[in-house]
Amino acid sequence: MSNKYKSLFISLTLAAIGIFLVYYKVSIIGMPFMPNETKPVYNIDAQIDFYGKGEPVLVSLALPEKQNDMQIISEDASSAGYGFTIAETNSGKRAEWAKRRVTGKQTLYYSIEVIKKTSEKEKKEIKRSKSSKEELLLDIPISLQSATKNLLKDIRWRSADPHSFAAQLIRDFSDSDPSQAVKVLLAKVKISKQDLLYKLLRYEKIDVKKINGLYLSESQRNIKLTPLLSVYDGKTWQMYDLEKGKIEKDTDFLVWRSGGTSILDVTGAKKSKVTFSITKRQVPTKHLLENKNIVKNSAILDFSLFSLPNSEQNAYRHMLLVPFGALVVVFLRVFIGLRTSGTFMPILIALAFMETTLVTGLIMFIIIVAIGLVIRSFLSSLNLLLVARISAVVIVVIMIMSFMSIFSFKLGLEEVMTITFFPMIILAWTIERMSVLWEEEGPKEVIIQGGGSLLVAVFAYLAMSNPLIGHITFNFPELLLVVLAVIILMGRYSGYRLSELIRFKSFGK
Repeated sequence: MSNKYKSLFISLTLAAIGIFLVYYKVSIIGMPFMPNETKPVYNIDAQIDFYGKGEPVLVSLALPEKQNDMQIISEDASSAGYGFTIAETNSGKRAEWAKRRVTGKQTLYYSIEVIKKTSEKEKKEIKRSKSSKEELLLDIPISLQSATKNLLKDIRWRSADPHSFAAQLIRDFSDSDPSQAVKVLLAKVKISKQDLLYKLLRYEKIDVKKINGLYLSESQRNIKLTPLLSVYDGKTWQMYDLEKGKIEKDTDFLVWRSGGTSILDVTGAKKSKVTFSITKRQVPTKHLLENKNIVKNSAILDFSLFSLPNSEQNAYRHMLLVPFGALVVVFLRVFIGLRTSGTFMPILIALAFMETTLVTGLIMFIIIVAIGLVIRSFLSSLNLLLVARISAVVIVVIMIMSFMSIFSFKLGLEEVMTITFFPMIILAWTIERMSVLWEEEGPKEVIIQGGGSLLVAVFAYLAMSNPLIGHITFNFPELLLVVLAVIILMGRYSGYRLSELIRFKSFGK
């Protein structure tokens, strides 16, 4: 394979890998490609009210477990004067409050913030009931058990699998004009509708579990948990609302309690109840990516720059901009033909401009280099060795920068104090190169290369300071593979530069 096709193959491979990884992050993980994208965050407050009787009180509230398509990003409890712990029990996590002596009306709060995330394949252990079929009908009066069995037999004929059976059963029990058998069952049976449907499904040997949760919407106050049933057909779980039937996959529903455990247990008090309030707000997605809970719960994000400490993240935010600066340098030198003093010195100057602002940085750079050239011309008369001469120039540059910082501070010019962000060694080497160039080629070449360096630095600064580029380089460092591919292709170009076309324009006439 020739070098031409080898370069093309490598470039296309790198670009394909980079684009695929970006597509995966955006489409599967849900990372924002644009910096101004927002995501809804739901704040859910659980309010517990009860009346103390002058006795020790222990309050236990069931907490939501890890859910397939919802993620809890923060938790908080308000319990002035109460001891508070989160306990891991056999039935799941529970928030527990305790106080030695409580009298009168009391209110406790527990709040969480949740976001909707991309669904993953749900893997849940199935705990089948050990009750016999006849035991499941004990809550139904004996006189109604025969009618109940006939009802189930009829539904069995109208269904094909566990999901369709559950849908038909719930439809019959939620119909505005139910059958006589359903009317009698609802009127005579003393257990809740959720428990009744659960036992009827278990009687048919269908894997099912009881669920209580919340429909997440814009604004709701003083609501209770909605009872649901979740049915398993051997492959997937499907939730069913006891009134609406099947719940679609894209419905924003938070499962607060799964199984038959109690939602709220209160000892030492009376008239206890728990109600919920929901508020919704839009939060920039880039802020959510800074949340450590979100990062830890995603394998991809946990092995990314977001897992690093904040100080290291900030360092990489600047470092990852350098390849785009290099892309600008390669384009302007290879295709435009601009000459610079040093190949990648403009990138370092552009990084300094990002800290000093463009206009202030340009002025300071020109002043330092101009003063440095004057002093360098004096040092050349001393016939110093190269190393000693450059070292002397470095010291002079530091002295100039120090003087400018002090002078600007006294005048109240805070912008000039950012001069310390300029790379001192690069400035000293630039002064040395320009001084030698002045002696060998004359002032015209110094102006051409110095002006070219500043012009390239300005274009690199404009690219590197772009908010969109800053966002995608940090959130999608895989795009650097695409940048690398483009640079490799640009490096294969050996035709005329734009400046050469202008220079030899007269030959075309």
